[in-house]
Amino acid sequence: MIFRKKHINRLTDEELMTAVKNGNQSAFSELYERFNQRLYYYFYRMLGNDKELANDFLQDIFLKIINKPELFKPGYKFTSWIFTVAHNMCKNEYRNREVRKIVSKDENPDQFLSNENSYEETMSKEKLITQLFAEIENLEEDQKAILLLKYKENFSLKEISDILELPVGTIKSRLYYARTALTKKMANKMLL
Repeated sequence: MIFRKKHINRLTDEELMTAVKNGNQSAFSELYERFNQRLYYYFYRMLGNDKELANDFLQDIFLKIINKPELFKPGYKFTSWIFTVAHNMCKNEYRNREVRKIVSKDENPDQFLSNENSYEETMSKEKLITQLFAEIENLEEDQKAILLLKYKENFSLKEISDILELPVGTIKSRLYYARTALTKKMANKMLL
């Protein structure tokens, strides 16, 4: 199936993936444009804010699409599938880190300003967001993944369930505990 360049951007992700399976380079380019930033951000946050590693994983995931497009099964939602692949890549990296016993020495949370002024007066919105993400980095792998998929990617609980291959009830529970843990950590920082 041959698509004109001006019409390719009207295709769904699933249609584009079918075209990629048939060797259409324009379809691959369109998928890359649609997903490269979202996947980079996911990898960046899941892999300890490591830009190089996030770029490597981004390249790897798109190489998988080029080299093995048959892994995508028609009838599935492309976004759920691609984020499942991304999440599994991160899980494999975590396992590899454990085997190699790599311990990050740079997990030093941002320092907060003194208590001389109220928290609201001294914290800019950007610093609050930075601190929030620093605290997200300290959460467990699954909690971090759920928060990013829910609030950054806006996936439904069912979609997150499919991506992480966990029951919806487990996703709800872990989301609750992740939000609770994050709220407590941020509240403690506000009291400092």
